[in-house]
Amino acid sequence: MTPFTFRTTPAILSEPGATARIGALAADLGVTRAAFVTDRMILDLGLAQPALDGLAAAGIEATVFSDVVADPPEEVVLGAVARAREAGCDGVVSVGGGSSMDTAKLVALLLVSDQPLEQIYGVDQARGRRAPLILAPTTAGTGSEVTPISIVTTGQAEKKGVVAPQLLPDWAVLDADLTLGLPREVTAATGVDAMVHAIEAYTSRHRKNPVSDALAREALRLLGANIRRVCDNPRDREARAAMLLGSMLAGQAFANAPVAAVHALAYPLGGHFHVPHGLSNCLVLPHVLEYNMPAAEALYAELAPIVFEGARGAADLVEGFRRLAPEIGLKARLSEVGVGHNHLPMLAEDAMKQTRLLVNNPREMTLEAARAIYEAAL
Repeated sequence: MTPFTFRTTPAILSEPGATARIGALAADLGVTRAAFVTDRMILDLGLAQPALDGLAAAGIEATVFSDVVADPPEEVVLGAVARAREAGCDGVVSVGGGSSMDTAKLVALLLVSDQPLEQIYGVDQARGRRAPLILAPTTAGTGSEVTPISIVTTGQAEKKGVVAPQLLPDWAVLDADLTLGLPREVTAATGVDAMVHAIEAYTSRHRKNPVSDALAREALRLLGANIRRVCDNPRDREARAAMLLGSMLAGQAFANAPVAAVHALAYPLGGHFHVPHGLSNCLVLPHVLEYNMPAAEALYAELAPIVFEGARGAADLVEGFRRLAPEIGLKARLSEVGVGHNHLPMLAEDAMKQTRLLVNNPREMTLEAARAIYEAAL
């Protein structure tokens, strides 16, 4: 057997209503003043309140930072760090989507580090420790609560990643109640995002291993069986919990067997056109799968019947995802999100900058191939 390593979040709490216990968990970690990282919508919907009440009950002062936006730019991250330092925070809590959790991870790291943000982009560039960190996702998609990865938008549109084991939180809190009110489009897009995580982990050229494979398969079983159910019945707590668990398992898989070309080609769509990340993945997914077929057909054939009932081969996986987007209410063409032919060279060039991801693709990606994939998705 090929040697491998596997890392994940050390503690997971999965229970409806579990966010009310975040205060007790933070107190056990020695936190006295918590930076609470979220976004304005989460606050307005009241989803953060059980966690804030729990922190107050535990005697922990919370400094709320709710300026997080999708695809957070550097200035948002640095603003959150500055606010946490000013308040004397000694721990970080986040209730929110992937952008909030990614921001919170970097706040926890930079709060106690003398490294500037620009020095820690890339893989294993961070030094030292981080402050105590608790993450509770409000979408079933990113898996950020169990990944050592944070994505930041730099400059006008480029995305850069920080990959370091320090970014794994002390606790991942899975509370299905946080996802009950998600709009259909968000539910669908984040669900497909999680499925992409599992598929790309299963076919990753680097660090694919038996543990990540098992997690990816179980993630796809849960996600494939429940994504239509939660889109049609958004208050279905059982299905919501299954999606949240599937998302987390996919996150554990790709945290150890990293994602590849689907994400590389999705990132420029978010950077330039502000397309939500899950939808960006969905738009290019079937076309990247088709491109990868010569190198990954056998693996796709293994996954197809797990994801789609009655599927028998790799081609069924591709076709299944072509049909899935309109079935669950998502846009299926780049032209529907404002992309035109004149944008394709720029998108392809930007995608090729994602070398951290492209090296993991089962088939080598070229500039010409990236352009052809965008063309097919148009």
